[in-house]
Amino acid sequence: MASDTVLPLAKLPADGPHRVAWTASDADRRALMDALDLRDLRKLKATLTLTPRGKRDWHLTADWGATVVQSCVVTLGPVTSRLDRSDSLLFTAKMPEITEAESEMPEDETLEPLVDEAPILPILQEMIALALPAYPRAEDAELGEAIFAAPDVTPMSDEDAKPFAGLAALKSKLEGDG
Repeated sequence: MASDTVLPLAKLPADGPHRVAWTASDADRRALMDALDLRDLRKLKATLTLTPRGKRDWHLTADWGATVVQSCVVTLGPVTSRLDRSDSLLFTAKMPEITEAESEMPEDETLEPLVDEAPILPILQEMIALALPAYPRAEDAELGEAIFAAPDVTPMSDEDAKPFAGLAALKSKLEGDG
């Protein structure tokens, strides 16, 4: 089972910053790999600092790092990336109200509703998801050119699809006839 480590926001004294050093267990890494569709996840560590804001709110700074392996979008081969980040959230009792007509995210996406306990794993899962390369690509991966056409039809190439390809062909034809 994945980590059940939580940040006990309701029980922390508001007398200053509180630091938590956290390292992912094998179960944590497997859970994150499944949730984020990763081939591998190594060296996931975080230092979480909770600083009181006002009477009840908490500012969380997460300094974290991980090595992730994703599938290349071209070759499906492994692509390794090192992520070292510092992200923050504000756990607040005063979340902006959203009316029924609104379906947009609040302008400040670092706001989280104040809870008694904040589980570390889902917090880091969101941070990792936002930091992952959207289109991981191996260094030597090339798309190449795929050409499809019905029998007895001249296939259209990437060059033909360029905006001025038709004009160039027309110019060439006119120069040849002239």
